[in-house]
Amino acid sequence: MTESLNHLLAELHAERQRTWAPEALKVNIDQRQRLVDEARPETFIKPGDTLKPFELLKVEGGSLTLDELVSDGPAVLVFFRFAGCPACNIAVPYYERNLQPALRERGVPLLAVSPQVPDRLKAIKDTHHLTLQVASDRDNALARRLGILYSFDEASRQAALAKGPGIGAITGTGTWELPQPTVVVIGRDHRVQFAQVSPDWLVRSEAQPIIDAVDAALEAERLQVRHA
Repeated sequence: MTESLNHLLAELHAERQRTWAPEALKVNIDQRQRLVDEARPETFIKPGDTLKPFELLKVEGGSLTLDELVSDGPAVLVFFRFAGCPACNIAVPYYERNLQPALRERGVPLLAVSPQVPDRLKAIKDTHHLTLQVASDRDNALARRLGILYSFDEASRQAALAKGPGIGAITGTGTWELPQPTVVVIGRDHRVQFAQVSPDWLVRSEAQPIIDAVDAALEAERLQVRHA
C-alpha cells in the first residue's frame, strides 16, 4: 500500500485532539479553517504561468538560481513553513522517501523551500538526513510572487507569544508571514507545469500526482526536441 502523506497528517491532528488543551486545539483549527475560507485561488501560482528569475540560498552556503535549477529539465519546489514545524517534519521526510527516489531516477531536482534563515533551516536537513536540497527564500520574496503567503491571525499570535518568541524570531525573518504548503513543477522554459497550494497546512500534496506532472513535463520536452 502506498504511503499517504495526508493519512500521516491526519494522525498528527488526532494525536493533538487527544493531548492538547481544548483552547489550544481550537486556535489551531480556527486558523487553518480561516485560511481555507479566505483563500483566493485566483491569486495563487498556477500552471501556465511563467516564472521570472529568482535566487534561493542553499542551507550549506551559496545560492541557487532558477536557471541553475532547470538547466537540465524540470525541477520540483516544495514550500514548507520552517524547520521546527511539526507537520513539516512529517511532510518533508515523506517527500524524501516517496518523491525524491523517483525524481532522482528521472534526473529532476527536488528542492524544499522555507523563508527561515539558512543557519536555522539546516536543522531539518540534518535531523532527517535529507538528500533532497533545502533552501531559504529570503524575506519570502519568491513565495510573495507566487501568492502563497499567509499571516498569523491574532489568536495564533497571542498563543505563540504565550509559549515563547513569535514566529519571526524563530524563522529569523522578523515577520508573522509564512508560505502555505505548495508544490510547483517548473519546466526548462520557466513555465509552471503543475502547482498545488494547500491553505490548510495539515492537507498537502501526495507524491504520485507530482511524479505524474513531472513525467508529463518530461514528455512535453521530448516532443519539443523531436519537432524542433
